Amino acid sequence: MIAGYCWPHSGVAGDTIDLMISAVGGSCGVEVLRIGADETSVAFWEVPVTEQPVPDDCATEGCGWAPSLSLEIDPAWQPGFHLVRLHGPDGEIAEAFFVVRAAEPGETLLVLSTSTWAAYNDWGGPSFYTGGHESSQQRPLPRGFLDKPDPHRYRVARFGQLPRAEVADYFDNYSFWSTAAGWANWERLFVSWAERNGVSLDYATSLDLHTQPDLLVGRRLYLSVGHDEYWSAEMRNHVENWVETGGAVAFFSGNTSFWQVRFGDDDRVIGYKLDFHLDPVMGTDAEHTVSTMWSDPLTGRPESEMTGVSFTRGGYAHCRRAPKGSGGYTIWRPEHWAFDGLRLIAGDVVGAEPVVVGYECDGCEMALVDGLPVSTGTGGTPANFEVLGTAPAHLWETSEAPPGLPESYVGELNWVTERLGGGDTPENRERFAYGAAVMGWFRRGHGEVFTTGCTDWAYGLEHDDVATVTRNVIGRYVDLAGGKPGSP
Repeated sequence: MIAGYCWPHSGVAGDTIDLMISAVGGSCGVEVLRIGADETSVAFWEVPVTEQPVPDDCATEGCGWAPSLSLEIDPAWQPGFHLVRLHGPDGEIAEAFFVVRAAEPGETLLVLSTSTWAAYNDWGGPSFYTGGHESSQQRPLPRGFLDKPDPHRYRVARFGQLPRAEVADYFDNYSFWSTAAGWANWERLFVSWAERNGVSLDYATSLDLHTQPDLLVGRRLYLSVGHDEYWSAEMRNHVENWVETGGAVAFFSGNTSFWQVRFGDDDRVIGYKLDFHLDPVMGTDAEHTVSTMWSDPLTGRPESEMTGVSFTRGGYAHCRRAPKGSGGYTIWRPEHWAFDGLRLIAGDVVGAEPVVVGYECDGCEMALVDGLPVSTGTGGTPANFEVLGTAPAHLWETSEAPPGLPESYVGELNWVTERLGGGDTPENRERFAYGAAVMGWFRRGHGEVFTTGCTDWAYGLEHDDVATVTRNVIGRYVDLAGGKPGSP
């Protein structure tokens, strides 16, 4: 076995990143690649390695391994995601990562969803989905989180189309959770497209956003991409306060900020989720920080106040026991600036061929006015939220759980009806079962917020309609004059 992790997960030029490796004795090749439009090798070392013990409590306390290599971030290395590929003495390969942050803030910041990666991490112990309540970031990530073959093929929204033998073979080699979290699923696709289209990005992690109140100072656009599910109160505070003063956010993501988490000792991620009654803050003055869903009455702060939408009014799409729809968004307000250049009329669909409305989706309560859907402005959604596009979605009941989930799984539909509907009854399930993915936009204070309302938007970036909307959104806030016209 070979495995490794970096700590800290980010730094600027001159900072030191420690790389911890465990492998059967011998030497290990350490290759550092910056992942952007292409993979670019920036450094290589051959280092001696030994097998390091995996503590029984590594899921919560970390591995505590000794550094195998301490590397200093070279000033010549560009800001970005850096994959550390480990070549073991027996031919095995493993991956770790770190992020190089810009020394001076650029216009656009992409914050990687590392707190969500931690929540799904079951390397060496339980994740939040298999009984865990705390997740150390100082341990390896499961195989497939950082690098995987053909993400377009091996994604939740496509597995139903693949032969069972091929699916089984994939999960024999990659983590079951590698389709639900990690750089390899969404952010990598977005970064590749962005760099090929002249979008200059700065990078940070969830922990950076949590710990650095000034991270957004001097910037114009904040980007969330893919599956950005777990947010701390500090993360929300820093983004929402910045938007109020004139910042702009583009949530090219879904299931966004569904759960509240806290960062504890050694930057571990704390999330009790459905077991919120076990959270030590319950019954204290800090009860509002309880690590359950943000829409829970206990927090008093639904995520839709920040994003405009919520998973509680969305659900799953284009996957097992969920509506397939067209695969794209039916557009209702084609005159909106996000659709400039597309020549749409109301009822046209964007993103169908690549299936951008797949996996997890966020929505809002809606009503029909003159035949068009409008937000009711309830459940935390701002009164000025504009519904731009919709697609069908469905929250799972416990009985609809797909294979592979633990027996302890409680369906989101059951949970939402219990916490928001006043009880898990058939009548309440009818109220929440049939949701929608909602693309939308609103002004907040002096700033603006755009959301795609779906995790899988990045899978459509190589198609003209999705690429055009994405450029329109980014270009509204930053100068893309130097970018390449048209889709890749």
